[in-house]
Amino acid sequence: MDGAQTDTTAEKRDGPVNIIMIGMAGSGKTTLMQRINAHLHERKKAPYVVNLDPAVSKLPFQANIDIRDTVDYKQVMSEYNLGPNGGILTSLNLFTTKLDQVMSLIDKRASTTEYFLYDTPGQIEIFTWSASGAIITNTLASSYPTVVVYVVDTPRTASPSTFMSNMMYACSILYKTQLPFVLAFNKTDVVSHGFALEWMSDFEAFQRALQRQEESFMNSLMQSMSLVLDEFYAHLRVCGVSAMTGQGMDEFFDKIGEAVTEYYDEFRPNLERQVEKKRLAEQEQKEEHLKRLMKDLAVSEGKEVDL
Repeated sequence: MDGAQTDTTAEKRDGPVNIIMIGMAGSGKTTLMQRINAHLHERKKAPYVVNLDPAVSKLPFQANIDIRDTVDYKQVMSEYNLGPNGGILTSLNLFTTKLDQVMSLIDKRASTTEYFLYDTPGQIEIFTWSASGAIITNTLASSYPTVVVYVVDTPRTASPSTFMSNMMYACSILYKTQLPFVLAFNKTDVVSHGFALEWMSDFEAFQRALQRQEESFMNSLMQSMSLVLDEFYAHLRVCGVSAMTGQGMDEFFDKIGEAVTEYYDEFRPNLERQVEKKRLAEQEQKEEHLKRLMKDLAVSEGKEVDL
């Protein structure tokens, strides 16, 4: 009995993994996508690549599904009289109306593909906080294991203020998506991410770094925020990678594996509970409507009907 249950669990966990790449403009997110793509091709595990950035002019990789094939970003801006951000948001909204077709293509490749990679716009708030971004993320997560990777520009994060800004952004994305999360410090060939690991594990080290920079009202705020984020750091998966040299790819996929385990152990059961709760609520609502209908029929039974 136990053996059969174990086999069933293993079978459920044998599926493709969605990796959603999120990062600020200039963080090297798209270049890292290309490095991951090349890394998987070298290991004969060709991924299925989806581009969700309608404004990108050129991609360093071949996308299997490209939002630009469905939506003309510049035409959207012109037709709806929108700026760059509004154009990206509207393009994502239009693309989301075809999401069922996208999922159909993904389902067809799910049995033969281990990884699905998704590149998102550099204006991360457009994808993270928009309704279309949430629909895409939730649809993917309800079908297959899904991991959010937040890419950080390590050289630009070397000062305590920019580091704290990035950590706050990472924290907000984690709690908005509520999905397994990996923090990838990119460009470690230029600057090692060791300082970031130290600041996240040693509160006093971050305080010393704050004291070395010019005194301002922001210092006290960052001190307080570092204490608040202490719990966030404790459960955060962090790795250092280089999109240029390929350094850290093995560690990156180790973290992805840990995140997939979290998906099956925590996210998936929670999702199933929510679905069951919704089903019971709808069933209860139907029963309540049926009771009201039967009550109305009982009241009106035997009354004459006016012709």
